Amino acid sequence: MAVWEWIRFIGGAALILLGLSIFFVEIAGVFRFKYVLNRMHAAAMGDTLGLSACIAGLMLMNGLNFTTVKLLCVIIFLWLASPVSSHLIAQLEVTTDPDANEYEKIQDIKTIEEEGKENKNE
Repeated sequence: MAVWEWIRFIGGAALILLGLSIFFVEIAGVFRFKYVLNRMHAAAMGDTLGLSACIAGLMLMNGLNFTTVKLLCVIIFLWLASPVSSHLIAQLEVTTDPDANEYEKIQDIKTIEEEGKENKNE
């Protein structure tokens, strides 16, 4: 039985370390990207995946009991709430940003063809 405990401990520690490494990548993405929606996307995806990996590691270390069921409920809540809240915040940013056209470049086929012709002529 001691071998099974060590396997659970090593697996749980690996999941927690995976979650921490996802958090570090998330932090790098938040500081590296310039546009607020790109930063928010990195933060939202990193939070959801990193927290899920860390909590799954805690579930594996804890074993099968009522605390594990509660941690599973926390993971389900995070998977449902985090994308919705990130979407609402992003929608607020898009509707209130006066310089949104600066970051968004809407192109149709005619403008793409015209740019291609200009590039060929040069």
